[in-house]
Amino acid sequence: MVALALSVVGASALIAGCSSADDTSAPAGAAGGSITVFAAASLKSVFTEIGEQFKTDNPGTSVEFSFAGSSDLVTQLTQGADADVFASADTRNMDKAVAADLVEGAPVTFATNTLTIAVAPGNPKDIKSFADLAKPGTSVVVCAPPVPCGGATEKVEKASGVTLSPVSEETSVTDVLGKVTSGQADAGLVYVTDAAGAGDKVTSVPFAEAAQAVNTYPIAVLKESQHAELARRFVDLVTGEAGQKALAKAGFAKP
Repeated sequence: MVALALSVVGASALIAGCSSADDTSAPAGAAGGSITVFAAASLKSVFTEIGEQFKTDNPGTSVEFSFAGSSDLVTQLTQGADADVFASADTRNMDKAVAADLVEGAPVTFATNTLTIAVAPGNPKDIKSFADLAKPGTSVVVCAPPVPCGGATEKVEKASGVTLSPVSEETSVTDVLGKVTSGQADAGLVYVTDAAGAGDKVTSVPFAEAAQAVNTYPIAVLKESQHAELARRFVDLVTGEAGQKALAKAGFAKP
């Protein structure tokens, strides 16, 4: 009987040991689950970095991003697209999401951004001011008016009294930048963060009137989120110390 009892105890210990050794796929405290973040195109680089930090902070989770012009994103959301978090490059498009009753609680402002002129490396057209963009023979690309960077461009035009005649109006700021880096345009109005992120592919030309059109970035958890707690954690990360540090490094200014 003693031998049998010892045998049972030994077997139980062996089974427990095997179970412990095999159970490496679910670390203690793992949150689990996946969230989808709809974010303005200008946030692509920094949010991708913040997303990696989020996965480190919340083992077992994943983050999927959809980057596009804020106006396109809010249109998708009002048409029923599934997402957990929305980060806009302006308050106007976030207000549309709030008006459509898509947002849980009040949006939180987490950054600001300002326009600059992106030109080919070395500035071959010698563009020195916003007014230079209206000179004959200068091909300029801007964002479409519904897009935050397009709305900012309109504000600058009104503040400066200079009316542009762009060769195209794009649906996102990254598309504007792409037209310049590919040589399809002499200049484009983009955010300072996009110009900085492009490195030596463009030269940035600051202009004073940009101060009249600073864009404010809000972020919010969406009501239809299936992982509201994780969504709130992501918002907290963006607005917290780590997120703010990453945003500042990318060239975004404080709210």
